[in-house]
Amino acid sequence: MAARAPLGQLSPAGFLQDYWQQQPLLIRQALDPTTFSLSPDELAGLACETDIESRLILEKDGPQPWYLENGPFDAERFASLPDSHWTLLVQDVDKYIPQIAELLHQFRFIPDWRIDDVMISYATNHGSVGPHVDNYDVFLLQTHGRRRWRINTQPVADDNFIPDIALHILKQFDGEQEWLLEPGDMLYLPPGVAHHGIAEGECMTMSVGFRAPSYAQLIGSYADDYVESQQSHRFYTDPGRDLPDHPAHLDSRSLAELRAILRLESIPDTRLNEWLGCFLTEAKQHDAVLPLETPLSPDTIKQTLSQQPVLVRNPWARLIYTQQENQLNLFAAGHLLRLDPTLLDPVRWICDHDVYALDNVTQWQQDTAFIQLLTDLINAGVILIDETD
Repeated sequence: MAARAPLGQLSPAGFLQDYWQQQPLLIRQALDPTTFSLSPDELAGLACETDIESRLILEKDGPQPWYLENGPFDAERFASLPDSHWTLLVQDVDKYIPQIAELLHQFRFIPDWRIDDVMISYATNHGSVGPHVDNYDVFLLQTHGRRRWRINTQPVADDNFIPDIALHILKQFDGEQEWLLEPGDMLYLPPGVAHHGIAEGECMTMSVGFRAPSYAQLIGSYADDYVESQQSHRFYTDPGRDLPDHPAHLDSRSLAELRAILRLESIPDTRLNEWLGCFLTEAKQHDAVLPLETPLSPDTIKQTLSQQPVLVRNPWARLIYTQQENQLNLFAAGHLLRLDPTLLDPVRWICDHDVYALDNVTQWQQDTAFIQLLTDLINAGVILIDETD
């Protein structure tokens, strides 16, 4: 279940109705920042790991203004940095720090498939990533120090970006509104709102970002899947064709037939729904959710559960489900599991949690279908057997 939304006196329904993807919102003391604390040294340690995406932005003191470096970094790099005007950003911190992953439960008034990750930034005095625009929704939670935010809600011209640098920074930015955020304060920004945050002293900010696949991503990815899955024996046909009025004329009937093919109108909704479920749950890092080299049997899983009754979800594994008529589909890290509708309650329980204490669901532990579901998810690398105890 989702925790209480960090929206102050505003209800989730009210936020979705009046603010989501419409207008910015400042919420003072939205969350206790000590609940999700992470030190600058711990963040720098994550940025030194080879499998973690991290960036360093130097507004000055680099080879050029707004110079971007990509991690992983050596500890010596941080020791050589100037005293001000730089920012370290680390993506997907929720995948590595369970305490940070818990933060996402506060935002489950937005569907799981829309939630992307928690990025954490550390900035020295005057540190910034420059005035810019995002194409996705973001909640900016101040956890340490202070940051001054200025925003502008007017559309940004395509030519209003600094050329020849790796970052999409605005050449011209004039703030319409301005706030100073203290620890615990949070600013929501919908897509397309230009914003500029500048640290006043050292500060840390958590950014809860949301997925917004572009039309090109959706169409391109489905087209790739369609090409791979369809047999090559289907070709364009035009029986009963009328005599053309001119050989070079591409007539309206031909155009309609070709458009119908490109629109994939012959593809059933079921096929599209199943592809979407797999697409939306694909792991952000494709090698982060891997099947077991030696699959386990349901009997082995059942025996394991009696000895080790705690399971954990792979932090990279996304889970969503659909229910239509007599079909329950669970999508897990790009996999489709077609299930009996009687498994709806355990499927919801699996989707709702990151840690699974099986002694709380003893009513299912003798259910063959439930054990098979756990077996499939464990073998797919979606659920992991917790061996820490």
